Amino acid sequence: MCSGGSYRPYFICADPAALRTDHRHYRRTCLYLPVTEKASGCKGAIVTAISAHHICVQYQQTQVLKQLDVTLPEGKVTALLGANGCGKSTLLKALSGQQTITEGEIRLGQDPLGALSRKAIARKLAFLPQHPQAPDTMTVAELVMLGRYPYRRFLAISSAEDHRVVQDALVKTGLETLADRHLNRLSGGQRQRAWLAMVLAQQAPLMMLDEPTSFLDIAHQYELLSLVRQLNREQGTTVVMVLHDISQAIYFSDHILLMKQGQILAQGAPGEVINEDSIQQVFGFNCRLEQSGQTQLLVPEGY
Repeated sequence: MCSGGSYRPYFICADPAALRTDHRHYRRTCLYLPVTEKASGCKGAIVTAISAHHICVQYQQTQVLKQLDVTLPEGKVTALLGANGCGKSTLLKALSGQQTITEGEIRLGQDPLGALSRKAIARKLAFLPQHPQAPDTMTVAELVMLGRYPYRRFLAISSAEDHRVVQDALVKTGLETLADRHLNRLSGGQRQRAWLAMVLAQQAPLMMLDEPTSFLDIAHQYELLSLVRQLNREQGTTVVMVLHDISQAIYFSDHILLMKQGQILAQGAPGEVINEDSIQQVFGFNCRLEQSGQTQLLVPEGY
């Protein structure tokens, strides 16, 4: 079986030319880009967004992903669903080049992921991890400017185009009035929107979000997911995100992958894969689905 190459997290420190204070304070601030090795020359199916063929991921002696085949539709919102520890985040990391695959091949569009340079991948794919970190004293605008790394030479100063793109990202996320505010003065929802603005400034047609609603209250969860959906519809951005709430996945997604113990049980439109039987099989939860407006509600058995 062909190898998809080796993938390791690549961390980019904030560009000191883009910051107003000593850049040594910003070494923990990271833009997550894949580090890839030369592709093995495998030939796989040509797909429009991203695909994986027979991929495996192993942690020590434990196989976390087992011979997965995945095809993600272009221009759609895909949600990864499954119980804790089923491999959702691992799959997202593998698809984005953040996690080593031990077998198989991943293709970004028509290209093997391992054949692309770091910056070439970053221009096509933006990845936001579960717990991104940045110094509290960094401003929103400085954080968003990090998204422009794929388009700049090493240590080059920010261009007029960089500033235009950053301003546009701030407007789209409703943060233009908070551009100069430090991150430690933001609410949880504002902080998440700031990270999303950084991803937007990367201008990648494919966006991967690992549990973007974590630690947000219900209002901020829907605010963030509504923004993601809006960006998808207005800009045609392909979105892949890990979610825990089944109702949110049904409402905000076009495509769902159901996972259990490192394998994909079903993938397709929400109405095709979400039903009482699949929920019981994946989550061990007995319920019935009731239609409410444009979405479905999960009602526990016995109520």
